[in-house]
Amino acid sequence: MLDKEALDYVTSRLSFWDKLDSDEKNILSNNITKINYRKGSKLYSKNGECLGVLLVHTGELRVYILSEDGRDVTLYRILEGDLCVLSASCVLNSITFDVEIEAEVDTEVYLLNIQAFSKLASQNIYVENFAYKNAIERFSDVMWSMEQILFMRFDKRLAIFLLDEMAKNNSYDLNLTQEQIAKYVGSAREVVSRMLKVFQSQGILEQSRGAIHIIDRDKLMALI
Repeated sequence: MLDKEALDYVTSRLSFWDKLDSDEKNILSNNITKINYRKGSKLYSKNGECLGVLLVHTGELRVYILSEDGRDVTLYRILEGDLCVLSASCVLNSITFDVEIEAEVDTEVYLLNIQAFSKLASQNIYVENFAYKNAIERFSDVMWSMEQILFMRFDKRLAIFLLDEMAKNNSYDLNLTQEQIAKYVGSAREVVSRMLKVFQSQGILEQSRGAIHIIDRDKLMALI
């Protein structure tokens, strides 16, 4: 069982907490555990067991789909303070969406196990609504990712990605390899490398090993 500080952190991010009766609050409180995952660890896969609801405390998770030949496409990332219910999709009727989830860095999560979540969702409409609302919001992220990959010029996709990373890190210096960028934007490393060289020749950025420094944000903005 979590201590009071950790439990308060978790429940502050569960919109249905105040809609639970005392027994339901006890079920939830007694079925949340803190788990640490090393960078590269796989938390969830389409062939694995349903986990439950994940809340990232520190670190970052990546949600992606994997083809039969081993290629993957990043759908979205789960950052500190974010929830994921697709790891509990087995309790969401009509949702059959197989994803993989792995730790991008060393990550600490809180996990509400699937048995407790399933019980709460089946008897409390607010818990069920929370699950579907969160899933729908994530599907919006998925559709945006697919739209970018299918219909958007690559220079625009890359510019959007770099601007998003700048905003997320509040920095013009991004610690990213070309391989990481390719994974996040759903492209080949060679394609990313070529476009970064184009951006560099246009005075938009500078590259060094495992890092990118944005020189001209306005030029990057003009691409989108």
